[in-house]
Amino acid sequence: MIFALEEINNSTELLPGIRLGYQIYDSCASVPVAVHIAFHLSNGHDHIFYKDSNCSQSGVVMAAVGETGSTPSISMSRIFGPFHFPQVSHSASCACLSNKQQYPTFFRTIPSDQFQADALAKLVKHFGWTWIGAVRSDSDYGNNGMASFLAAAKKDGICVEYSESFDKTNSHRKIQKVADVIRSSTAMVVVAFIDSSDMRVLLEELARNPPPPRQWIGSEGWITDSFFTSYSFCEGSIGVAIQQSFIPGLRDFLLDLSPTEVAASSVLTEFWEDAFNCTLTKTISNRRMCDGTEDIKTLKNSYTNIFQLRMTNMVYKAVYAIAHAIHNALCQRTNLTIQCDKNIRLESKQVLSQLKKVNFSQNGYPVSFDANGDPVAFYELVNWQKSERGVIEVVAVGYYDASLPKGQEFQINKNITWVQGETQVPVSVCSESCPPGTHKVLQKGKPICCYDCIPCPEGEISNMTDSPDCLPCPSEYWPKAENDYCFPKPVEFLSFDEVLSIILAAFSIMGTCLAVITAVIFFHTRTTPIVRANNSELSFLLLFSLTLCFLCSLTFIGAPSKRSCMLRHTAFGIIFVLCISCVLGKTVVVLMAFKATLPGSNVMKWFGPPQQRLTVVSLTLIQVLICTVWLILSPPFPMKNLTTYKEKIILECALVVRSRKTSKRRYPNQSPELPQQPSFKAKEQWLYSELQL
Repeated sequence: MIFALEEINNSTELLPGIRLGYQIYDSCASVPVAVHIAFHLSNGHDHIFYKDSNCSQSGVVMAAVGETGSTPSISMSRIFGPFHFPQVSHSASCACLSNKQQYPTFFRTIPSDQFQADALAKLVKHFGWTWIGAVRSDSDYGNNGMASFLAAAKKDGICVEYSESFDKTNSHRKIQKVADVIRSSTAMVVVAFIDSSDMRVLLEELARNPPPPRQWIGSEGWITDSFFTSYSFCEGSIGVAIQQSFIPGLRDFLLDLSPTEVAASSVLTEFWEDAFNCTLTKTISNRRMCDGTEDIKTLKNSYTNIFQLRMTNMVYKAVYAIAHAIHNALCQRTNLTIQCDKNIRLESKQVLSQLKKVNFSQNGYPVSFDANGDPVAFYELVNWQKSERGVIEVVAVGYYDASLPKGQEFQINKNITWVQGETQVPVSVCSESCPPGTHKVLQKGKPICCYDCIPCPEGEISNMTDSPDCLPCPSEYWPKAENDYCFPKPVEFLSFDEVLSIILAAFSIMGTCLAVITAVIFFHTRTTPIVRANNSELSFLLLFSLTLCFLCSLTFIGAPSKRSCMLRHTAFGIIFVLCISCVLGKTVVVLMAFKATLPGSNVMKWFGPPQQRLTVVSLTLIQVLICTVWLILSPPFPMKNLTTYKEKIILECALVVRSRKTSKRRYPNQSPELPQQPSFKAKEQWLYSELQL
């Protein structure tokens, strides 16, 4: 913060001629202390007035940078709100602070935890984890962050086996209970929405009896803390972190410490003594006296490593955001110069108004606030990987950018190391995926991620993994044995190359030959008394009709068509009536011949050849008329019988029109459904139904 203020005070573009001062307060991570500081700042004046030439306006506080934690920031913002006093936090990420009705003067340069929760949920879903555990800090940061994560996870179908909260001030029994839940759980993945101090307590407890392999998913509160990389069972941890950044000139500023500056500051004195393990005040007996040979440029620690800056850049941007707001309120560009009015008594309300409008870029890092006082969310995806030296390091492997189109926010550009150094993504599910051909059935009393895989019932399929239901195949399709695909049902009809057709054709031809041979014999012996006595005319007609009857059976072989259906039924009916008429005529003549032997009987004159011909013709014409009416009103048609056998289609001729509710598909058009038939073999049943009288 001091470095940023010195840059601003030395700038000719930002607030030229105006210097910004500062005071630093330590809240000691205590809400009461933070509240006390907030009341102190809200008074508008410090108890000490600074009247030297360096101060443009003595003692007037324009804005506050901080607090670090969400809970103290909430308390401070409730106090600042009524006074229109702007507060810009670099680290308070609780999503609750986006509520402008409750916190109208709160801004932050760190993204809201709502974005972090969405990013973590997308991360879990991306790797196919549906069964996870969750632990959180019992604070506004942990509780609100975890609530947002659980809501986002639920939308993505992710189930939580357990959700535990704790605080570093809890009893050892409470901490141990949380650790035991993690050890005994079946979830491979643990999402930890915890701040750094609470995570240290939890990992120390877990280190006493390391749990089975667990894949840790971390929030930005602890995932980049290098202290935790010493816990080997956390290798492969992955999480979201504040973007790594670089601030030019900061390293030289940090290393430019004179002994006079160190001695004048209690904070710098403590830092100096810890860094070089010596003492400046002789208060630490087991340390040597600092002799002045200590060179801060030789230090290699987190203080001098400015290439891993994350939260530091959030402070840097917060200071510049306030400076730009003050600049926009006091200064304006005239021609090629910038003029600032030093005589205006600036109020915090004006700074608040301008802070909502700031939009600039500093060292390549954009700074702006939306209507909720939040910046554009951008996170790095970091992974704990073991280096060649055998040391676990925090490595950036991707990013999450909320400004990108939906579905493209999450990007991974490097290989990830998983738990225990594995290269394969670990599996964390309550139940294994159900393969195609089965469907999920939830287990009673368990979350939706716990289910059994049940095979699809007959006639139904599921063609995707984890199908919730099975779908019936279309009427003309049937599932494969694996119930994962519908294929067209085999179509069956009495074809010429089948055994039954060959036998039927053989009998038909044999009968035809017998009838023809008999006719030839009758014709050859037509002048003999026995032939003449049998009414040779009706006998030849009978043999002709029998020949046609035998040949009619051939029309029942082959795929039914509209013409064949009309022919096979009507032709057989007419020819059969002709045959029966001839038999009837011959039988009546024989019967009457016996009655005509009585004295005085003249019955035979009514049953002579003309009457016999008339009888045969009349009965045949009646059948022809019946068949003609039938063909006009309700002709037979080819249809696909889908009901007799579920697994195949039988092509047959439909003789009766059913209602629309029971109709089945014709081919190529729609046809009625036949009533359910007895379960004989398909071809025998088909032949029986076609030939029965």
